[in-house]
Amino acid sequence: MEATVSGVPVHYAEHGSGTPVLALHGAGVDHREVAGALEPIFRDVPGFRRLYPDLPGMGRTPAPETINSNDDVLELLLGLIDNTIGDEPFLVMGQSYGGYLARAVANQRPRQVVGLALICPVGAHTRNVPAHEILVSSAELTGKLSPEIEASYRSYFVVQTAETLRRFQEFVAPAESLVDEPGLMRIFSKWELRDRPEAAATYSHPVLILAGRQDATAGYTDPWELVEHYPRATFAVLDRAGHALLHEQPILTQALVVEWLARVREHSGP
Repeated sequence: MEATVSGVPVHYAEHGSGTPVLALHGAGVDHREVAGALEPIFRDVPGFRRLYPDLPGMGRTPAPETINSNDDVLELLLGLIDNTIGDEPFLVMGQSYGGYLARAVANQRPRQVVGLALICPVGAHTRNVPAHEILVSSAELTGKLSPEIEASYRSYFVVQTAETLRRFQEFVAPAESLVDEPGLMRIFSKWELRDRPEAAATYSHPVLILAGRQDATAGYTDPWELVEHYPRATFAVLDRAGHALLHEQPILTQALVVEWLARVREHSGP
C-alpha cells in the first residue's frame, strides 16, 4: 500500500483489523524484517491492525532532498499517522533505529499512543556496547552465501544457525540492495532530534523494552536508562541475543510482546 505524505510516497504493508499498531524497522533494511518477526505473534492475538512502513531511503519509500534529518523523518511519520490512523488511539513499536523514532512519536502524541514497545533501541548517542561475540556457529552454513552477504549475516547475528540464516535470507538480505545510502547519510548527518524524546513528562502507558545481552550495536545499559522515563515499563535483557534479538529469541519475544499487549488492553479499558 502507499500513502502520499507531503509529496513523498510512503510504502507500507498492512495486516489485520482493530486497534492500530505502527511498527518501525531499523536502519539498512525495510518493513519486511520487523513484519516477518511480529506477524507470527499477532496471528495469535486478534484485534490489532498492523501497519509496517518502509522508512525514507529504505525499501520502496524514497528519501528526497526535502528529507534531510531525523526531525524530517519524524514529521513524515506523524503525517502518515494522520493519513492512515487519524485520531484513533494506537500502539507504536520500534526496532533499533525504529525504536528511536517510536519514542519520538510517543513523545509527540502521548495521549494517542497508548502503548510503546522498543526492541534493541538506539538513541541520540550509544555508549557501552560489548564487542561482537558469536555464541553459536554452525559449520554447515559456510559457503551458502556470497562473501558480501555472508559478511553481513556474520556481523549481525550472534546465533548463527540454519534457522537464523533462513530468517536473514527471507527478511533481511532482500532489503539491503534497496537502501539509498547517500539519502541515509544525509538524514543521519542530522541524527539528533530537536526534541529529545525523554525530555518531556514521563510516559504513563505500558511499555516493553527488550535488549540483547550480546548486542554490539545498541548494548543493554543505554536502554536501561530509559526505564526512569517509563514508569509502566517491563525491561528484559535476553541472553543469547544480539542486535538480531527478534530472530535469535523469537519464543521469549513472543511471550513478552503478548504480555505487553495484554497490559495495554487492560490500561486502555474496553
